[in-house]
Amino acid sequence: MDRVLTVVLAGGKGTRLEPLTRDRAKPAVPFGGGYRIIDFTLSNCLNSGLRQILVLTQYKAMSLGRHINLAWRGLVNWELGEFVDVVPPQQRIDEHWYRGTADAVYQNIFAIEKADPEYVVILAGDHVYKMNYDEMVKSHKENNADVTVAALQVPVETAAGQFGVMEVEENSQIIGFQEKPLKPRSIHGDEENCLASMGIYVFSARFLYEQLCKNAAQLDAGHDFGHNIIPSIIDSQRVFAFPFRDENQKAEAYWRDVGTLDAYYEANMDLVQVDPLLNVYDESWPIWTHRPNLPPPKFVFAEEAPDGRRGEALDSIVCPGSIISGGHVQGSTVGPSCRVNSFASVEGSILFAGVTVGRRAQIRRAIVDKGVTIPQDARIGYDHEEDRRRGFEVTEKGIVVIAKAAASEKLFDAA
Repeated sequence: MDRVLTVVLAGGKGTRLEPLTRDRAKPAVPFGGGYRIIDFTLSNCLNSGLRQILVLTQYKAMSLGRHINLAWRGLVNWELGEFVDVVPPQQRIDEHWYRGTADAVYQNIFAIEKADPEYVVILAGDHVYKMNYDEMVKSHKENNADVTVAALQVPVETAAGQFGVMEVEENSQIIGFQEKPLKPRSIHGDEENCLASMGIYVFSARFLYEQLCKNAAQLDAGHDFGHNIIPSIIDSQRVFAFPFRDENQKAEAYWRDVGTLDAYYEANMDLVQVDPLLNVYDESWPIWTHRPNLPPPKFVFAEEAPDGRRGEALDSIVCPGSIISGGHVQGSTVGPSCRVNSFASVEGSILFAGVTVGRRAQIRRAIVDKGVTIPQDARIGYDHEEDRRRGFEVTEKGIVVIAKAAASEKLFDAA
């Protein structure tokens, strides 16, 4: 794998995840208490033997760059030619921001050529899944392919308007590609499902350079792999599909695009189930991240206390540095260095790092961003009209989202 370069696209705005992406890139959004979304893609790379990685950033990339520097630079050996480099837009080719996935790679073509790879793996940094990319590279070589596209079986209704959809022959060569069609073509013999692109590509390097330069010269064309490059080459080049092989070791394949607040919430809530669909405890496929030097989580006051206080967390994830001080947490994820004070209640919620929940406060079905202090006696998630008056986001499925610095005593008093 030393002639394979990985390019991770991590520059999207993530507008559907606002306000969580108001101050950070989507791949930097916390997930599952102690992880960031990008940790899953980068862990796949290390577990697959891919150790030459360029992470292309664009919007609000400061926290993402800091996280990668803290978590990932120490996991590769620079003296052996391994690297995880964060590459901001350099405008070496023109003065534009990235105008699509293909344009993002094209504008960094000098950095790619400098690594002198034989194959280039292109990934998105904002999906949650486990996959061995080494198997996909091997399939690419065996097929003598120009491009290989990772494919996932998705219900036709789910794919409509959301995924690129492929038609393949028996040997997996792609003969048709529609980008986000409203009426996807189903798999032959299976009317309910279609073959969707996962946005994961393996290119032979020279072929990639040719296609990027050709696309860049088309000034009136789009500059996206799914919309433009892949559909334009399937009739003339060797383009193959590679079926997603899940490393999650569950009966059901796990791949999540946590691109909306509701999808993000549901994926996090799955982790606190007795048997979650995503197994983050599998030592054979570890998920790496930055582990700050924090004390273990602490639970204080038992039911024997004279005032009945009991610090407890049930069916929940509680990260290091957090103190459940006489409060009740159930079905929730509690990030690092949080504090839930006496008689407070947190149910079905996601607390980012450094959240403080005041005495007797009640939180239900909410996402609370980093560093927010919930005042004592506050109630969140019980009256959505009141939540909206306070300026909090309420999703279609009734999840209350509190942005950084959004909660204060004055705000609650005014409401």
